[in-house]
Amino acid sequence: MSKVRASPSAKPLPYKIPHAKPPLSPPVSAAPRRKGIYIASGIAVYAFSAYAFYLYNTLLAEPDPSLPSQDTDVADRYHSTAIHFDADVSSTENIWGITGLRRRLAEQAKGDVLEVSVGTGRNGVYYDLDNVKSLAFVDQSGAMVEIARKKWNSLHPAYEHCSFLTQSATDPLPASATPEMGFTTIMQTMGICSTPAPAATLAHLGGLADPKNGRILLLEHGRSYYEWMNWILDKAAAKYADKHGCWFNRDVGRVLEESGLVIEKVERSQFGTLWLVEARPSVRSGAKLVEGKEKTNEKR
Repeated sequence: MSKVRASPSAKPLPYKIPHAKPPLSPPVSAAPRRKGIYIASGIAVYAFSAYAFYLYNTLLAEPDPSLPSQDTDVADRYHSTAIHFDADVSSTENIWGITGLRRRLAEQAKGDVLEVSVGTGRNGVYYDLDNVKSLAFVDQSGAMVEIARKKWNSLHPAYEHCSFLTQSATDPLPASATPEMGFTTIMQTMGICSTPAPAATLAHLGGLADPKNGRILLLEHGRSYYEWMNWILDKAAAKYADKHGCWFNRDVGRVLEESGLVIEKVERSQFGTLWLVEARPSVRSGAKLVEGKEKTNEKR
């Protein structure tokens, strides 16, 4: 019997078709991930070591009798630190979330706005000028005010309704910078720490606000919820204040109570050391002083 040969064009039987396996994906290298973990861990270890070394030297050192007391006005330190202030605090503020809190505060500002303790103008980039009628910036440090002015003019070259004043927040404001009915928004960031009379300063600001619609917005740092943290702050406060002009261990809650302001809202973070406060002037807020003259908001 002759054998039947398959046609060259005939297809192979189904079971003879090889089942090709899909190509394997190249294995994902874990090296980049491990490298990132190592870098992050190294940074964390370095930061912790540096902080521990700072605490060791600060907290275990003998008290220096030449350091200032809590009642000492140390605001003049800002004159010498102004030029490198932003470089000194930027990374710390980002890590501790202060930058985001500055944004939250400034974005709420509306109407006629007074910002005291303006410093180098770190809040200027966050104002929504569509909601702002006028702005007055106040700080005791002329060097810082000048930096704030240059920043503002660079950010908002066409904006004309603003003034920069080198003076204490409790000194009379020029009439040209003071709205007839008071300020709609008064803002202060990190100001309680740098004045010798923080409660009196806040009470004065309450007197500058519009008694009906005015709000006082504060971002401050001070004492913690925890006594162990307060112990650290107290130990380091005098040395830090002598160098930087800031008492970071003040009792912000007590200052708010003594100010007489009506506290509408308080948020605390970072072990309770950061305070975000919304307040309004009390009915008995003091009279406003404009160029040395008493000006009240009461109708006679």
